[in-house]
Amino acid sequence: MNQPTRKKKLGSYPHLMVVFSITLALLIIGLFGLLLIHAQKVSTLVKENLEMQVYLERGLPETQLLRLQQDFARKPYVAVKNGQGQVRFLSKEEGAKQLIDQTGEDFQQFLGDNPLRDAYLIKINADFADAKNLVRIKQELAQEEGVFEVEYVESLITSVNENLRNVSLVLLGFAAVLTFVVVVLINNTIKLALFSQRFLIRSMQLVGATPSFIQWPFLRRAVWQGLVSGLLAGLLLLALLQYAYLQLAELRLLQDVRLFGALAVALVLLGMGIGFLSSWRAVRKYLSMSLDELY
Repeated sequence: MNQPTRKKKLGSYPHLMVVFSITLALLIIGLFGLLLIHAQKVSTLVKENLEMQVYLERGLPETQLLRLQQDFARKPYVAVKNGQGQVRFLSKEEGAKQLIDQTGEDFQQFLGDNPLRDAYLIKINADFADAKNLVRIKQELAQEEGVFEVEYVESLITSVNENLRNVSLVLLGFAAVLTFVVVVLINNTIKLALFSQRFLIRSMQLVGATPSFIQWPFLRRAVWQGLVSGLLAGLLLLALLQYAYLQLAELRLLQDVRLFGALAVALVLLGMGIGFLSSWRAVRKYLSMSLDELY
């Protein structure tokens, strides 16, 4: 006896291959997204570890030293960690000890005195760590009562900013190219999957089905595939990230749950959006083709 043939349903093309292909494509762009996130965190950490030295007048009383520290900590351009402004007091005695440890010579023995000054070491917020803002900050701090001089390594900060800017431009360029490649890959995957449905689309068209009625099952499935693929890509990224943290614990310093969540949501939306648009374009293409062109 002949086996009964199974009727094709509109939009019932095999979807496992499509989901697998879209997941891999989104995983690739997700990995590059993680690279961008970690590069941004490295940039922020580097900038926030740049210090500005505020040297004080000699003989300031404890009350004025405390007031200066509180004033510095409240400045909007001072880096904050655990709710505390990153301002550290460095006494001239501690400064002398550090200098002796670095040089190996006790300069106080032949000078007969400690010529260094008490100072505050201020870490600057990454958003203000550029040449223009640093000049303004230096001028503002120098006007504080009790401040003798303000210094920072201008050449180092300029070099760091230029290098970080160049690296960011290169990474963004690669990200744009990679996004384009992923969009093309997902688009072609869905077009190939819909190729097997072209005659069914024409049959529905010949019996009087409207374009929207024909398109809806394909669009619904494409959005569902994009959703599933985005979720799978996000879970795979999370697993890879946790494995990387286990292998290299120092990477946790660059962890940013908020940005990772935003990346996972972006992958889901990207998969759904590209799937929807690709299916819509492919179905419209087959709806407008003649019968000869379908072969």
